[in-house]
Amino acid sequence: MKLLTVNLGHRQTVPYTDQPEGVTGIDKRPVDEPVRIATPGPKGVGASGVTGDAVCETRHHGGDDQAVYAVAREDLDDWERELGRTLRNGVFGENLTTQGLDVSGALIGERWRIGAEVILEVTCGRIPCDTFQAHMGEKRWVKRFTQKAAPGAYLRVIQPGEIRSGDPIEIVHRPDHDVTVAVQFRAVTTERALLPRLLAVGPALHPESLAKARKYVEKYGS
Repeated sequence: MKLLTVNLGHRQTVPYTDQPEGVTGIDKRPVDEPVRIATPGPKGVGASGVTGDAVCETRHHGGDDQAVYAVAREDLDDWERELGRTLRNGVFGENLTTQGLDVSGALIGERWRIGAEVILEVTCGRIPCDTFQAHMGEKRWVKRFTQKAAPGAYLRVIQPGEIRSGDPIEIVHRPDHDVTVAVQFRAVTTERALLPRLLAVGPALHPESLAKARKYVEKYGS
């Protein structure tokens, strides 16, 4: 398992975002130099945990529980075959493009060591938005991405440090439950009956998903 590329995005003015300034950092590109990873701060205040990476929409992106976004190269390859087009690393807006790691099949709360220093913890899957759809230029992209339920993973920073493209990835902790990123994603999008299962995860789960699970159980039971 390894980190194929670290990808950074810069503020760009585009016609397809609902940001007041019309800017986005979704178009991320691979870089060769070492990049520092650190906790960015609470959502709505903190942005990306990846130094040099722009997160312009802090209402729904960024913050400590969504500090880093990872996508498996294998999932990009699968989309390439389905869409009939080349998809470079970073095109989904991911900070990390991995190889040999089942990112959407990772357990919530699973921890990865990248390189010698950095440890990240899986928190949830990525919810697609209209900016993502416009960036991809694919009709019905939000619906198609959601139906596939291979969203990649958001991660929080447990131990900061430097990483660079080519670093090895090691899974250093697997929690004692069976809730994967894909299950969490389906629970908060298309299969809400799965929400009670998320309560088994505990505090490692993204707080917004935990709140949805608790609200569902209060209303409908487990």
